Amino acid sequence: MNKFYLKEFQHFDGEDDVIFNIVELNADSNKITVAVTKCGKISVTEYDLFTDENGLYFEYGVAGQEHIHIDDFKEAD
Repeated sequence: MNKFYLKEFQHFDGEDDVIFNIVELNADSNKITVAVTKCGKISVTEYDLFTDENGLYFEYGVAGQEHIHIDDFKEAD
């Protein structure tokens, strides 16, 4: 079982709350698949993973301006 499976992160994008749930994290291919819930709509999206001084992250939003770090995800309530 993937230790990150369905971990959750809530993010305010300036207009709406966005909830990310990890579906799959594949470190071999540097990809993450997340279920993104925004305005009551759910989409499943794959993002490329990057690394910075704070660890693994993916880019979200306009031109990837938001860095969503994997270590910020928590167990869903």
